[in-house]
Amino acid sequence: MSESNDEFTLYDLRIEVVATERPMVCDHREGDYFELRGESLSLPPGQSFPLYPLAALLPLLPAKQRETVPNDWMTTDTDVACPDPNCGALFRIRRLGRRTFRHGEVTATPLRDEER
Repeated sequence: MSESNDEFTLYDLRIEVVATERPMVCDHREGDYFELRGESLSLPPGQSFPLYPLAALLPLLPAKQRETVPNDWMTTDTDVACPDPNCGALFRIRRLGRRTFRHGEVTATPLRDEER
Protein backbone atom coordinates (compact mmCIF):
# COMPACT_ATOMS: atom_id res chain seq x y z
CA MET A 1 0.00 0.00 0.00
CA SER A 2 1.33 3.45 -0.83
CA GLU A 3 1.74 5.86 2.07
CA SER A 4 -1.03 8.23 0.91
CA ASN A 5 -3.76 5.58 0.55
CA ASP A 6 -4.61 5.67 4.23
CA GLU A 7 -5.19 9.45 4.36
CA PHE A 8 -8.52 11.18 4.95
CA THR A 9 -9.54 14.75 5.67
CA LEU A 10 -11.86 16.29 8.22
CA TYR A 11 -13.05 19.84 8.66
CA ASP A 12 -12.15 21.70 11.81
CA LEU A 13 -15.34 23.16 13.28
CA ARG A 14 -16.28 26.15 15.40
CA ILE A 15 -19.59 26.00 17.24
CA GLU A 16 -20.70 29.45 18.38
CA VAL A 17 -23.66 30.68 20.44
CA VAL A 18 -25.91 33.00 18.43
CA ALA A 19 -28.59 35.11 20.09
CA THR A 20 -32.13 35.37 18.73
CA GLU A 21 -35.02 37.66 19.64
CA ARG A 22 -35.95 35.20 22.42
CA PRO A 23 -34.01 35.40 25.70
CA MET A 24 -31.36 32.82 26.53
CA VAL A 25 -32.03 31.02 29.80
CA CYS A 26 -29.18 28.51 29.81
CA ASP A 27 -25.60 29.06 30.95
CA HIS A 28 -24.23 30.35 27.64
CA ARG A 29 -23.74 33.80 26.21
CA GLU A 30 -23.73 35.17 22.69
CA GLY A 31 -20.29 34.66 21.22
CA ASP A 32 -19.33 31.71 23.45
CA TYR A 33 -17.85 28.92 21.37
CA PHE A 34 -15.88 25.74 21.28
CA GLU A 35 -13.82 24.23 18.49
CA LEU A 36 -13.42 20.69 17.26
CA ARG A 37 -10.12 19.82 15.58
CA GLY A 38 -10.01 16.18 14.63
CA GLU A 39 -11.25 14.37 17.70
CA SER A 40 -10.19 17.10 20.14
CA LEU A 41 -12.66 19.60 21.56
CA SER A 42 -11.30 22.86 22.99
CA LEU A 43 -12.72 25.90 24.75
CA PRO A 44 -11.15 29.33 25.10
CA PRO A 45 -9.37 29.84 28.44
CA GLY A 46 -11.81 30.59 31.25
CA GLN A 47 -14.94 29.78 29.23
CA SER A 48 -17.34 26.94 30.03
CA PHE A 49 -20.07 25.36 27.94
CA PRO A 50 -23.29 23.81 29.32
CA LEU A 51 -23.59 20.03 29.27
CA TYR A 52 -27.10 19.65 27.79
CA PRO A 53 -26.55 21.76 24.65
CA LEU A 54 -23.19 20.02 24.20
CA ALA A 55 -24.89 16.61 24.43
CA ALA A 56 -27.42 17.69 21.77
CA LEU A 57 -24.69 18.95 19.42
CA LEU A 58 -22.22 16.07 19.71
CA PRO A 59 -24.04 13.57 17.43
CA LEU A 60 -24.04 16.09 14.56
CA LEU A 61 -20.37 17.05 14.68
CA PRO A 62 -18.69 13.98 13.12
CA ALA A 63 -20.99 14.32 10.09
CA LYS A 64 -20.28 18.07 9.84
CA GLN A 65 -16.55 17.28 9.86
CA ARG A 66 -16.83 15.19 6.71
CA GLU A 67 -17.11 16.27 3.10
CA THR A 68 -20.73 16.40 1.95
CA VAL A 69 -22.35 17.16 -1.38
CA PRO A 70 -23.74 20.69 -1.90
CA ASN A 71 -27.42 19.58 -1.86
CA ASP A 72 -27.11 17.62 1.39
CA TRP A 73 -28.86 19.29 4.35
CA MET A 74 -25.74 18.59 6.38
CA THR A 75 -23.94 21.04 4.07
CA THR A 76 -26.53 23.82 4.14
CA ASP A 77 -28.03 23.71 7.65
CA THR A 78 -25.67 25.34 10.12
CA ASP A 79 -27.89 26.44 13.03
CA VAL A 80 -29.06 24.14 15.81
CA ALA A 81 -31.56 25.25 18.46
CA CYS A 82 -30.79 24.92 22.13
CA PRO A 83 -32.46 21.74 23.44
CA ASP A 84 -34.16 23.75 26.22
CA PRO A 85 -37.48 24.79 24.63
CA ASN A 86 -37.50 27.95 26.77
CA CYS A 87 -34.09 29.13 25.56
CA GLY A 88 -33.72 31.31 22.48
CA ALA A 89 -30.09 30.43 21.70
CA LEU A 90 -28.89 28.93 18.47
CA PHE A 91 -25.59 27.18 17.94
CA ARG A 92 -23.95 27.93 14.60
CA ILE A 93 -21.63 25.24 13.26
CA ARG A 94 -18.99 26.65 10.92
CA ARG A 95 -16.48 24.66 8.95
CA LEU A 96 -13.00 26.06 9.28
CA GLY A 97 -9.92 24.63 7.56
CA ARG A 98 -9.39 21.02 6.63
CA ARG A 99 -6.96 18.69 8.34
CA THR A 100 -5.44 15.47 6.96
CA PHE A 101 -5.26 12.34 9.08
CA ARG A 102 -3.82 8.88 8.55
CA HIS A 103 -5.88 5.80 9.31
CA GLY A 104 -3.08 4.12 11.23
CA GLU A 105 -2.66 7.16 13.48
CA VAL A 106 -6.28 7.18 14.72
CA THR A 107 -7.15 3.48 15.02
CA ALA A 108 -5.54 0.12 15.67
CA THR A 109 -7.92 -1.59 13.21
CA PRO A 110 -5.98 -2.32 10.00
CA LEU A 111 -7.37 -1.45 6.59
CA ARG A 112 -8.53 -4.50 4.64
CA ASP A 113 -7.06 -5.01 1.16
CA GLU A 114 -10.36 -4.01 -0.55
CA GLU A 115 -10.34 -0.70 1.36
CA ARG A 116 -6.88 0.30 0.12
